[in-house]
Amino acid sequence: MKKILIATDYSAEAENAAEYAAAVAAEQGHELILFNYSEISIHLLNARASSDDIDSVLELYRKNLDKAAESLSKKFNVNVKPYLASGNFYDSLVTCINQYKPVVVVMGMANKSVEQDLLGNTTTSTIHKLEFPLLAIPVSAKYHPIKKILFACDLEKGVENKVLQNVHEIAAAFGATVEVFYVKDTIEELQAAEADHEAIDKNLAGINYYYKNVQSRQIINAIQDEIKETNADLLIMSPYKYGFWDSMVHRSKTRMMASGNNVPLLSLPS
Repeated sequence: MKKILIATDYSAEAENAAEYAAAVAAEQGHELILFNYSEISIHLLNARASSDDIDSVLELYRKNLDKAAESLSKKFNVNVKPYLASGNFYDSLVTCINQYKPVVVVMGMANKSVEQDLLGNTTTSTIHKLEFPLLAIPVSAKYHPIKKILFACDLEKGVENKVLQNVHEIAAAFGATVEVFYVKDTIEELQAAEADHEAIDKNLAGINYYYKNVQSRQIINAIQDEIKETNADLLIMSPYKYGFWDSMVHRSKTRMMASGNNVPLLSLPS
């Protein structure tokens, strides 16, 4: 059985993401791992609390997480395993991933993220750092069947076969149509990119997909407009360390488009 890892801190955005992921799990027959990272209060540590006091706090954290897992399980009729972590958030998340080997990590995103740089919160910085599929769910996004996927990519740099295979698997699982979307500054660049569809055609064979290109210097705006025009249910992107994705995450250039459009963003590392 495939697993989905949900990271929660019990905030509104995390609770919404958990319900979104649980709805997907119920539809697809997956299991959920409910990951919660909890820190011992610095005040408690400074007070030199006894090990019994610290154990009592951790037990309370466990009970809260168990309660959340049970509630999610009953509401969506899915199997949910709680995972309580402490220490370093990122290292704990990687440890949990290595233990359970989920297909994706799911995290929530507050609406205010549209007013922040893409690296302005835990979710977006994890997208940038974690070399693992991560699905960011805006707090106002509610699950409905995924039928239209917008796959925004940079054909000039090429798309890894692994990424294309993941796109194929996702589209096939949901019975969705994929729009392969790319933006270039000039007509010449678009024509050059159009000449190299072989890898995409090979890896996406067997699902419904098509290409669309736009000439524009405003990559973010072009993707936002396309999300609205196509009523996309899911935006997929593959981060690059430099180039196209770097222009998406640069602090001085951009904001998080997915949360502003209420569309989940799936990051597939190359």
